[in-house]
Amino acid sequence: MRSSIPLPGSRWPHDMVITVQDDTQELLNLLWLREAWQLLPDGADLPPALSSPPAPVDGSLRAAAPIASWQAAWPGSWAAALKHAGRAPDPHLLDRLHDPGIGLEERASLLRELIGPSWRDDVGPEALTPAAEQWRNALLDRRLQAPRALDEQPEHAAIDALVPAWRSGLTTIVEIPCTGEFTRRIGEHGLLVTAETRADRERYGAALAGFR
Repeated sequence: MRSSIPLPGSRWPHDMVITVQDDTQELLNLLWLREAWQLLPDGADLPPALSSPPAPVDGSLRAAAPIASWQAAWPGSWAAALKHAGRAPDPHLLDRLHDPGIGLEERASLLRELIGPSWRDDVGPEALTPAAEQWRNALLDRRLQAPRALDEQPEHAAIDALVPAWRSGLTTIVEIPCTGEFTRRIGEHGLLVTAETRADRERYGAALAGFR
């Protein structure tokens, strides 16, 4: 979100750039995996339940799966994926990837940096069935069916709190489709909120005001 020139009467600073990530695939995969497989990971700061939970996997599949191993791995995978989602992107990364002079090893390293950590790479692909993609697509379809004009976006509604947060370093807002309130700062430039918080003007304003 940015205006290239100052707009008369606009309260949005023309040089303010805010990235909203509400479809980060790895975070959505992990949230789906936790609820579809009915995992109970142990951790002190784990996100709340999904507001639109998926159907649980078949009981026979769950009985044959390494549930204890997946539960143990889930908190670390979540923390790593969240850290990557909240990181300010390297503006030169794509240019370096397209440089024909780099070697295969460096290219692979740059791709990992761009894509971020993956449950498939760390644990294996077995838990992520086609149902995970179907659930993610259903979330996207619901968003597309309820489009909002630019001036109706939550960031415009909460502009009084957003501008000071931006001046304090906020560049990235990560939304997860979970219930209740779960606001967390992610590194130096990111803020995690639930969809419920971002949709509520007062709660979203309070979450942004806490970014200092």
